[in-house]
Amino acid sequence: QVQLVESGGGLVQAGGSLRLSCAASGRTFSSYAMAWFRQAPGKEREFVTAISWNGINTYYADSVKGRFTISRDYVENTIYLEMNSLKPEDTAVYLCAAGRVATMTLGDYRYWGQGTQVTVSS
Repeated sequence: QVQLVESGGGLVQAGGSLRLSCAASGRTFSSYAMAWFRQAPGKEREFVTAISWNGINTYYADSVKGRFTISRDYVENTIYLEMNSLKPEDTAVYLCAAGRVATMTLGDYRYWGQGTQVTVSS
């Protein structure tokens, strides 16, 4: 069982930056791939980025490539999402997820956090 708690969301102007955190409970954090998804009002949940269990492989949606960076800290049992050059279209609830393999597929992730709101004003 893995419990995930996101934090760090907020209101930021276009072009600004935010850093999201996702704290994981449980001793098996290091064996899980982790990911960030986001969901805007009236839209489907979409993949943002993922990192493999060993931190070696990372994957990004084209819409965030070059602007967002995912990382993980095995001591703190936490993953991070550094978001730069934010755009109004990045506005969404951001959710972290844990799964056995780092993929871009929502259904491959078993554990989910409650999400944190990110709002980018123009």
